Amino acid sequence: MNLGTAESAPGELVTGWFDVTDLPTGTPERLPVLIAEGEEDGPTLWITASIHGNEVTALAVAQDVMKENLESKIRGTVVCLPTLNPAGLRQTSRASYYHDDDPNRYFPDPGADGSRPPRVQELIDGRIFDAFEESADALVDLHTAQVGSIPFVIRDRVLYGSERTESEANQLADELERLVDAYDFPVVNEYAAEEYVEQNLQRSTAGWALNNAGIPAFTVELGGFEVVEEDTSEKGVIGLMNVMRELDMLPGDPEPTDLSAPVDFPVKRAVHPHTDTAGIVRHRVEAGDTFEKGDVIADIVTPHGDSKTRVESDHDGYVVGRYHGVSAYENDPVTSLAVRDDGDLVVTRDQE
Repeated sequence: MNLGTAESAPGELVTGWFDVTDLPTGTPERLPVLIAEGEEDGPTLWITASIHGNEVTALAVAQDVMKENLESKIRGTVVCLPTLNPAGLRQTSRASYYHDDDPNRYFPDPGADGSRPPRVQELIDGRIFDAFEESADALVDLHTAQVGSIPFVIRDRVLYGSERTESEANQLADELERLVDAYDFPVVNEYAAEEYVEQNLQRSTAGWALNNAGIPAFTVELGGFEVVEEDTSEKGVIGLMNVMRELDMLPGDPEPTDLSAPVDFPVKRAVHPHTDTAGIVRHRVEAGDTFEKGDVIADIVTPHGDSKTRVESDHDGYVVGRYHGVSAYENDPVTSLAVRDDGDLVVTRDQE
């Protein structure tokens, strides 16, 4: 296996660099690469992490799983890029300083052609995509979520229409489901198709791999950001090893992570509820708390502490995490929730 300067042979763990663009200072922007290649042929699993530069538990999990002597244990190959955004990592910043917006929304999109040439982050993401499209049988993309967030897995909906038939989409969804289940984190379905495209998630790392390249791919959210949560990191490594077992790259049964969803019904991501009044947010809930429709999620108060309004949920579900800071403007969200999901996991692109 070869990626950039990293070139492996059977039974080897190698490291190297993947140059993705040139910097004005005369040096290349380089992504670190680790490749573990087993003695026997088998699937190729890609592990990507920290495309948001402050999501450092993701970086730690990617680093730590490659310390498991994989080259002596696995059948097949693991390719790991522990940070997709060194520009953000240098500043402990979610964005890169190339665009100062979300770098996880620039993977190639045939429908996004414009009159101007692509900017540097789009070029970088395209070069990363070209590399994993050629070799990946599955991809796990590691992230972290909001303040105090619980760990969970995001499962994208599989779209059919221009790229694949409904039957092919169902087959891809089944492949995805077994890998997601193997990771053994609580599962949160991605937004419904219309909101998914509104948020440009078809151009995210896992979204593009799944819905455009047809590679089973999913996103793992590993708690909160900016500091490594070591307990969560350990469970994240267990999840990755479980995926390798499910792919028949490793022998044995999956190891439980001992993480479970707080509710027994399917859920989807929701940026909800929003406040219609500016003020100071005083949360009534914490990550992992369950709620029902009509329950108060937060109070909005004046700077003096007087009540202005109560913010209620329109859904049943549980709290994934709370948004950073306490100052809220009109229509700002106050929490990230997992709410009841009665939608299909395989949907037509026409619903975009």
